[in-house]
Amino acid sequence: MRIAYVTAGAAGMFCGSCMRDNTLVRALGRIGHEAFLIPTYTPITTDEVDASSRQVFMGGLNVYLQEVSPIFRHTPRWLDRWLDARWLLKWIGRFAGSTPYDELAGLTLSMLRGTHGHQAKEVRRLAGWLAGEMRPDVVHLTNALLSGLVPEIRARLPRTPVVIELQGDDIFLDALPAQARAEAIGLIRQNGELVAGFQATSSAYAESMSAYFGIERNRIGVVHPGIDLSGWPKPGRETRSRPFTVGYFARICPEKGFHHAVGAFIELKKRVPEAKFHFGGWLGPANRDFYSRQLSRLRDAGVAESAVHLECPSLADKVAFMKGIDLLSVPTEYHEPKGLYVLEAWAAGIPVVQPAHGSFPELIEMSGGGVLVAPRSLEGLVNAWVDLAEAPQTRELMGKRGREAVESKFTDDIMALYTASWYSNLA
Repeated sequence: MRIAYVTAGAAGMFCGSCMRDNTLVRALGRIGHEAFLIPTYTPITTDEVDASSRQVFMGGLNVYLQEVSPIFRHTPRWLDRWLDARWLLKWIGRFAGSTPYDELAGLTLSMLRGTHGHQAKEVRRLAGWLAGEMRPDVVHLTNALLSGLVPEIRARLPRTPVVIELQGDDIFLDALPAQARAEAIGLIRQNGELVAGFQATSSAYAESMSAYFGIERNRIGVVHPGIDLSGWPKPGRETRSRPFTVGYFARICPEKGFHHAVGAFIELKKRVPEAKFHFGGWLGPANRDFYSRQLSRLRDAGVAESAVHLECPSLADKVAFMKGIDLLSVPTEYHEPKGLYVLEAWAAGIPVVQPAHGSFPELIEMSGGGVLVAPRSLEGLVNAWVDLAEAPQTRELMGKRGREAVESKFTDDIMALYTASWYSNLA
């Protein structure tokens, strides 16, 4: 099967969706399919081998300039090609993360209008390339915000199924002004009528997005995420003499609940004085003030010396981070659709404590690798941490179950096999 997997680059951010897309495309290739990862807006950033094509479509700079100036809607291809250069998009991407979502409403709506928006020539170029050079058996768009492409792709490839991945669009849409959000959801629903099906990474998220977008539930297939275990050596029995250490590894931002983890650690120190807190993850320009406020909370509580920020730019660094903690906890505010960091903790034999919403109940029920607590409950989070601090054998058992679950249910090859089967059923 020849698969065009169209992903959206995240402007230099280590994005869970991009990383999953990259892992899946590599795995699809290993099991015998021709899978091509096609980046849009910016190149992707991943801590594994980058499987994406060198050509970036709908480059972020072109898209922006075409939104703000009619001149750039008619520029020659040689100029567009220069504006889409990977080096330039990577450089621009360093600043893109500072733009609040609510300031992107006009651009978002224009992109969702496809050939009726300001970026019509970009939409036609990508659809034309797919029809003329790529000629795929299936086109997979990795988020609903790319759905403005659907009408033009279907017009040029009428017999090729187009599918849409649902993996976090609501976070962006909820940050838009109410009127723009309602219009965007309407356009996504309209574009979605032309797709062969939708895919989600958990049943809970499929249910949520069915209600959010008004999509019939039976049109949403579920393929759980998977990770490549080749860089995660199987954990052995270790005698750990270090203090009990809680880890947070995710994007450092309010929606991932970093402030809840900080508050829980401050309370944990009152009951487990020797405890440590290690945290890492991508920090974007828009969240630097938020991050500084959390550091101030740690200093004001007198526990800053027990909290360590660890940079994790590579897979090896991430593995070392997980091996240096006894428990992972990312107390998200929003309903996480994937939770790759949970799978990575389990790959290292580390249990998790997570809020009982989003994909977490599903993952933990399928594994036995952690504990669920009430969302936004500081008391519940602290009590769970304390209970596991005092129960090393329970932690070891949960970590072992988590690793076994990843090996049997959440590998990249399993994810690829289920995805390919889902494509075949749609066809």
